[in-house]
Amino acid sequence: MSTPHTVAFHTLGCKLNFSETSTLKRSFEKFGYTSVEFEDGADIYVINTCSVTEFADKKCRYEVRRALRYSPNAKIVVVGCYAQLKPKEIADIPGVDLVLGASEKFNILNYIDGLSQSNDKGLVVAGDVKDAHHFVDSFSFGDRTRSFLKVQDGCNYACTFCTIPQARGSSRSDTIDNVLRNAEKIVSQGVKEIVLTGVNIGDFGNGTEVIEGMKPAKEALFFDLMKAIDQVEGLERIRISSIEPNLLTEEMIDFVSTSRLFVPHFHIPLQSGSNEILGKMRRRYKRELYEQRVAWIKKYMPDCCIGVDVIVGFPGETDSHFQETLDFLIQLDISYIHAFTYSERAHTLAAEMENPVPMHVRKKRNEILRNLSLKKKLQFTEPYLDTVQNIITENCTIDGHLSGFTENYIKVLIPQEDISVNQTISVELKHWDEGLEHVVSNRI
Repeated sequence: MSTPHTVAFHTLGCKLNFSETSTLKRSFEKFGYTSVEFEDGADIYVINTCSVTEFADKKCRYEVRRALRYSPNAKIVVVGCYAQLKPKEIADIPGVDLVLGASEKFNILNYIDGLSQSNDKGLVVAGDVKDAHHFVDSFSFGDRTRSFLKVQDGCNYACTFCTIPQARGSSRSDTIDNVLRNAEKIVSQGVKEIVLTGVNIGDFGNGTEVIEGMKPAKEALFFDLMKAIDQVEGLERIRISSIEPNLLTEEMIDFVSTSRLFVPHFHIPLQSGSNEILGKMRRRYKRELYEQRVAWIKKYMPDCCIGVDVIVGFPGETDSHFQETLDFLIQLDISYIHAFTYSERAHTLAAEMENPVPMHVRKKRNEILRNLSLKKKLQFTEPYLDTVQNIITENCTIDGHLSGFTENYIKVLIPQEDISVNQTISVELKHWDEGLEHVVSNRI
């Protein structure tokens, strides 16, 4: 094929993937490629994959087929977690030309010329995940009001349900100085809010490189990074994407409550409200610690939004275990729940455990938690109705409207009128729309 001129991207999964896709996009543009929308048809498609659930694997296949519908002669490159875990399986998908693993994806431009060759199936360049020991910085820009800034990658934990250590390798981090340089670049582009992202962000400080058999000394703690980035000029807000409860200290919470830029919003994975199930998951805390963290947050910031991740249907989770989780969540002063239906992942200990939960039971439990999440959102939101809050405006899928989040993560809908995207404005919160899961508001 002749030298391609256009490239399109699609991202599956987490905020971390969005930051890395944006970095890959800038790399292509630096070398003369024009980025186009996925639906416009491109010479090259890059699909950045996730593999947290079985659905994510199927979604990858779907996106490959969709790309070829828009551009039948396009070259398809697949990167990301699924690409590291199952490269040969992806290479067998009709239409896939190149599969790059964790340590190769940021060298994607080195492999593009090889796509001119005619191959029966995709070329695989995916080594051992242990080769992914360098930290590569990235941040998103251009497609959202906020920027996702990657500060940490990989994980040293060994949760029995999780494939992320297999897909991304050992924990490693950026340096504080480089994080600050990237934050300043982001601010220079007019972005007002940064979301700090990573696989296990509270483990920040393991150094830029992890060498097998050696435990690197921490250059700094995540708390040190928080204090440093809070001083960045021109920025209005900082959020923490997600942090493990055992790594969230009272010192951090106290700091957020009085900081210049950090907003009152934490997302903290719980996974189960049953200590027995938490043990089987090999989580590094018990429910009592989680409850303490919530109490600390509410002590320092009564208006803080707290989001929770929960997995339902883990092997051996009985009705009694689930009821424990449900009762725990009901009494916990939280704001919303992300409920995940457990799915077996190859090469994890959980996949080999006895007493799998029937899928229809898993789905029913998920539905129960989704309904509880709606109630929690409404309970959290109601005290703020008829109050004035600040939002940063974003594009919205509802014609004639913009959306935005308050500092404590209440999603707001507002008529566009003469308002543009990326404005900080004051709005009066009027009423909760359950169907849209927004608060409808008026500009002040």
